[in-house]
Amino acid sequence: MTLSPIAQTDPRASYQAQAGEIHAAIARVLAGGRYILGQELAGFERGFAAYIGLRHGVGVASGTDALILAVKALGLGAGDVVATVSHTAVATAAAIELAGATPLLLDIDPATYTLSPASLARALEAWPGRIKAVIPVHLYGQAADLESILPLARAHSLKVIEDCAQCHGAMLHGKRLGTWGEVGAFSFYPTKNLGAVGDGGALVTEDDALAAEIRILREYGWRDRYVSAVPGMNSRLDELQAAILAVKLTRLDLDNARRQAIAARYDEGFKDLEVTCPARRPGSTHVFHQYVLRIPERDRVREALTARGIGTLIHYPVPTHLQPAYRHRLPLDPAGLAESEKATREILSLPMHPGLKDGDVTRVIETVREVVREIGRCL
Repeated sequence: MTLSPIAQTDPRASYQAQAGEIHAAIARVLAGGRYILGQELAGFERGFAAYIGLRHGVGVASGTDALILAVKALGLGAGDVVATVSHTAVATAAAIELAGATPLLLDIDPATYTLSPASLARALEAWPGRIKAVIPVHLYGQAADLESILPLARAHSLKVIEDCAQCHGAMLHGKRLGTWGEVGAFSFYPTKNLGAVGDGGALVTEDDALAAEIRILREYGWRDRYVSAVPGMNSRLDELQAAILAVKLTRLDLDNARRQAIAARYDEGFKDLEVTCPARRPGSTHVFHQYVLRIPERDRVREALTARGIGTLIHYPVPTHLQPAYRHRLPLDPAGLAESEKATREILSLPMHPGLKDGDVTRVIETVREVVREIGRCL
């Protein structure tokens, strides 16, 4: 019997889980006749901000735009350096440049793949007074080392923008990610833990003035309609996406719990293999946007898994500092980015989404075990 392939991710599954409610929300928006900056968005902004634990939420067109607007709203631009990691989606560095600032690319902690505080400390020493902000990326669903990063940021008067594109609902010491810095930037790309059916993003903050500035910047810099008080842009989360996201938000904690249960089964299933399972930061709640194994013979393992119908991805195959668009032109950690470069040769994202059935998880575990042992015997 030929088995159906198991996809690495499946945004359709989250739609199917709430199809009736989503259809009703879409019908309500279509019948209402207000499709931009209406009550659906206002309601979602309030609900999402309350879920995160802050007073203000501002819906925008994408997670990249959320980062751009965060940098701009904090008054950063030409001549300002913003530190972040190289091992992440290229959107983080792209957003810094699109806002007019300069990305400084730093290395990662090899256990969690998040920003290395030691790398940030080296950069602050190498460029005293130049770095104005830091964007820790909460990669794969868990917190960056905020307990070490925040004291460094405060000591050097850095603004902190949390890149929360992969950590919807995650916590550190009982406090949601997105609440630790000046502002948190979220993506609602369809595969995220909270995903739209297109692009979307949001910013969250407790700062009244910062929220007001973001709202002005997201719509051409208008304080009064059609009159730009400051240079702005067009980045608005539309009513349809807001209504769909409001429905999906009601299920986010349940979906995250399913991801955590799948991760626990993977951990148990791989504990005796020559692979490295995801680390958990003490005191944090990991929501497993991705379940990332570290495998020395990654490419051979991936090829064999693909042949057996197990979908995988590499998040991310080329660190930003080695990509053609950025290589040799951005400042880097003075000690280099060896950990980022090594990780890209070994990491592999297994199937991870709430729609995975128990039988699918069992099949993934059994197939990974089979492949890793076969390849190990050949070495």
